[in-house]
Amino acid sequence: MHPPHSSAIPDPAYDAETRQLEQTWASPPGFFAWFTHVNQTNIGMRFIVTGFVFFLLGVILALLMRWQLAVPENTVMGPELYNQIFSMHGITMMFLFAIPVMEGVAVYIIPLMLGTRDMTFPRLNAFGYWIYLIAGIMMYIALFLNIAPDAGWFSYPPLAGAAFSPGLGLDFYTTVITFMEISALVAAIELIATIFKCKVPGMSLNRMPIFVWSILVMSFMIVFALPPLVIASLMLALDRMAGMQFFTAASGDPVLWQHLFWFFGHPEVYIIFIPALGMISSIIITFTQRPIFGYIPIVLSIVSIGFIGFGLWVHHMFTAGLPQLGANFFTASSAMIAIPSGVQIFCWIATLWGSKPRMDTPMLYVMGFFLIFIIGGLSGVMVASVPFDMQAHDTYFVVAHFHYVLVGGALFPLIGGVHYWYPKFTGRMMSERLGKWTFWVTFIGFNLTFFPMHQLGLQGMPRRVYTYIDGLGWNQLNLFVSLSAVILALGFVMTLLNALISLKRGKSAGDNPWNADTLEWATSSPPPSYNFRHIRIVDSRYPLWSGTGGLEQNAVVHGIRSDRREILLTSILESHPEARQPLPGPSPWPFWLAVAVALTFAGMMLHLAIPLIGFLLCFAAITGWIWPRSGRAAA
Repeated sequence: MHPPHSSAIPDPAYDAETRQLEQTWASPPGFFAWFTHVNQTNIGMRFIVTGFVFFLLGVILALLMRWQLAVPENTVMGPELYNQIFSMHGITMMFLFAIPVMEGVAVYIIPLMLGTRDMTFPRLNAFGYWIYLIAGIMMYIALFLNIAPDAGWFSYPPLAGAAFSPGLGLDFYTTVITFMEISALVAAIELIATIFKCKVPGMSLNRMPIFVWSILVMSFMIVFALPPLVIASLMLALDRMAGMQFFTAASGDPVLWQHLFWFFGHPEVYIIFIPALGMISSIIITFTQRPIFGYIPIVLSIVSIGFIGFGLWVHHMFTAGLPQLGANFFTASSAMIAIPSGVQIFCWIATLWGSKPRMDTPMLYVMGFFLIFIIGGLSGVMVASVPFDMQAHDTYFVVAHFHYVLVGGALFPLIGGVHYWYPKFTGRMMSERLGKWTFWVTFIGFNLTFFPMHQLGLQGMPRRVYTYIDGLGWNQLNLFVSLSAVILALGFVMTLLNALISLKRGKSAGDNPWNADTLEWATSSPPPSYNFRHIRIVDSRYPLWSGTGGLEQNAVVHGIRSDRREILLTSILESHPEARQPLPGPSPWPFWLAVAVALTFAGMMLHLAIPLIGFLLCFAAITGWIWPRSGRAAA
């Protein structure tokens, strides 16, 4: 067993092995080499940064909408531009921010939590990022060219059909959404394989951190939820481009789109929400400095949410003319999902009870989550009732509800998680003073913005309208909401400034500034390119808190080579060592394959010959990807 990093007497073998690991796992420098990086920390950080860039763009679009709605009969923009901005806001927040940024945090943190050196398929990981980036750029190019989708992020037929939405806007939607989902599916498959096969020895399933469980459930939900959306968008593309009749009233069924879309759309809410639950558990464990109360009930509730989430999609369609018996069933299932959510909340309360939690910024965002999400959950039970939903459907009450659920249930824990893992990402602490001010500005701004929307909805203001006439009693509340939205946006900008300023001026964090319990804090901050010098053996659910005197004194796995990229594969249930897996190094082919796939999809909107060229380029890129190289893994 090698001496710890802090040993006063240098060990020549230790230093030589470390230097060799750094040389083997290093990402090449230079601008062009940046397109070849495959390390999980590089790709995970790119997902996170790109996701927050799109989030800021989505916030700008939201402010433009609130500017238009601040006063009645406003003329800041016309209905066509407003519909494009409205649609792009939803597409950005749901497709370009929420899922990718959660997957980005997972790609960065999960291998560290599992104690492994990288993901199972690093080039596939890089390919997923390039697909995501190119898809987002394509969507915003469409907006700047004034040909963005204009039928909402849901794009209901027949409004989304060629007869009512001519032009390229909806063609962009059907094409890019299909293209974009490749990225999410790739990341989900990567995460499932990594979690099942790359845990350190001793980390059996019943010892995995709760955040790992939440990412595992999220990944399985992506695998089952996204194919229906891909199928639906392909069918809509065929309706528009080839004259098919899948969603036309004449020989198809417009409601079929709603079934396919919401079979993806409602699980997507939990795809976003479930990782946030894992973040909350991680933060509560660390800031109370005690094991979580009810580990098994929390894990089972996360799995239950994953299953039940697929049985709720019809509660988006209560006004679509469905049989009453079916509506009653989905009312019951919509209420039932509150049970596992409540189980987790009570377990968190039990963990907090009697403790003296450190009320640092991450913990403040968890406390903000409790209030905001409970309000969103209560309004969710209301709209799950058919009689109430018949009155509130398509009003601003629903807008308030889903923002309370998504912002309170996902964004607040995510910002708390960014503060929590920022030392791991950068090696520096974010400013606590500025972080607490930011929390209160964001918390107050959010409630001032969205709580009045409940009242607007109950007063009859419809959603998805670009203006309204004077004298309906909505003027003062709309102006108040628009002004409050500026406060909320200020809170987000303050968070960004805190992150940027702390990157250079933040206090040095050390390896484990929070005295946390999970393995990502057992290596340096930020982690080296190889994550861990040794693959450890754990014997506890909280390895850094076990009574062995520190993880560096535990047993380690020998035999993992340092002269090539190699990871240890373990059994799924008990995490016994099974094999060594060589990994490929940096490569430009994931980028070029993503470009070729993008050309194939984009060409479908222009000319049949372009996809054929794209197929040939895809074949060439895949050939380069898998072409054997001397002594190295190719895929």
